[in-house]
Amino acid sequence: MFFIDTIELKGLGNRSYLVGGRHTAVAVDPPRDIDQVVTAAARRGVRISHVVETHVHNDYVTGGPELARVTGAAYLVPAGAHVAFAHVPVADGDVTDIDTGLTLRAIATPGHTPHHTAYVLEENGRPAAAFTGGSLLIGTVGRPDLVEPRLTEQLARAQHASAHRLAAELPDETPVLPTHGFGSFCSSAQSEGDATTIGEEKAVNAALTTDVDSFVTRLLAELDDVPAYYTHMGPANAAGPAPVDLTPPALADAEEIASRLSAGEWVVDLRSRIAFAAGHVAGSFNFEADGNIATYLAWLIPWGKPVTLLAESPEQLAAAQRELVRVGIDRPAAAATGTPDRWVPEGSRPVSFPRSTFAGLAGRGTDGVVVLDVRRASERAAGYIEGSVHIPVHQLHKRLGEVPTGTVWVHCAGGMRAGIAASLLDAAGRDVVAVDDGFDAAAEAGLTLVTG
Repeated sequence: MFFIDTIELKGLGNRSYLVGGRHTAVAVDPPRDIDQVVTAAARRGVRISHVVETHVHNDYVTGGPELARVTGAAYLVPAGAHVAFAHVPVADGDVTDIDTGLTLRAIATPGHTPHHTAYVLEENGRPAAAFTGGSLLIGTVGRPDLVEPRLTEQLARAQHASAHRLAAELPDETPVLPTHGFGSFCSSAQSEGDATTIGEEKAVNAALTTDVDSFVTRLLAELDDVPAYYTHMGPANAAGPAPVDLTPPALADAEEIASRLSAGEWVVDLRSRIAFAAGHVAGSFNFEADGNIATYLAWLIPWGKPVTLLAESPEQLAAAQRELVRVGIDRPAAAATGTPDRWVPEGSRPVSFPRSTFAGLAGRGTDGVVVLDVRRASERAAGYIEGSVHIPVHQLHKRLGEVPTGTVWVHCAGGMRAGIAASLLDAAGRDVVAVDDGFDAAAEAGLTLVTG
């Protein structure tokens, strides 16, 4: 008998796994905050004997080296990966004993990276599950453009071949358990559903239903923007990340918050976009703790810039810290909890800006205002409001000067990114209205859309 526990990293759209038998287990692609993996093993009453990586990750900082150190586990890394720490190199076909009757068989699956390796869990010699990392995902594959632009087409072709190899070697009923594809930008397209098998992928996955030339052409055409912080993840993982420090940061009073803002540091308010719009510290930015804070804050903030976090509660602050260490934002410079009236100096008041909907915009009319679309280019290509200005949210902080004069009605696809953008504009002194609405409502409100 064996078990498989899934460890969700919802903010990053990834999964890690703990798989094992009665006595020992292996951790697959562990997150940097390893305590949840250790807790899962303790709950099962097993020892972590092995830690394995499918590849050197580009979208989050691994906990592999630290988990191996803490548990004394063997650390398995694909042989082709160039890393600076002690590890056990794994080559195609290598078999590792996990527990009685349980083994992991390595299958070289280049494509997402040149060295990518999948691991097949076998029970008494029969495939029981495939840990496919960034190779075969649910309905798609991992993107091939994160390593080196000159290798992108070559890796895309390798993805096609790797998917076919997995499909040929594994029974249709084999569960496919990827690391990426649940919202991660490492996925070449957004996955639908949260479970799949080899047989199901044979029926729907473009890598398995189209010829290689058609697949590569479509894959390369559909690649989306790459978060800026990805540049730092691969080198950090290859060097061997330091252990995390999740102790509470130093608390800042109102005067220190003001001083840090004056020094050009980032002060980030973690509360909901509704609460932020109603009242916040002038000059602060809004990245909701319940949104994709790790992805979007790491994407926008100048790398290494000190950040002070403002939270409703110590629990919200701790959760955000945990999310941020996963992408290399290790220690906030300072923090504060409570409400905005406690975060502004004596004699000052929180500031605010209005929120609205697409119906509100239609009622107001677009003449005399700036309609700013902060979705990605791939989203805008499907349709946009006539006359709107387009600056993706991840570029806005560097392109604020391109926003035309006038009151800015800013929108995205659902409201979260519009909230971020509205906070950036408000901090820059612009009059802004945050459109907190789903984009489908734009047409329903009678706004003119441009399509095609």
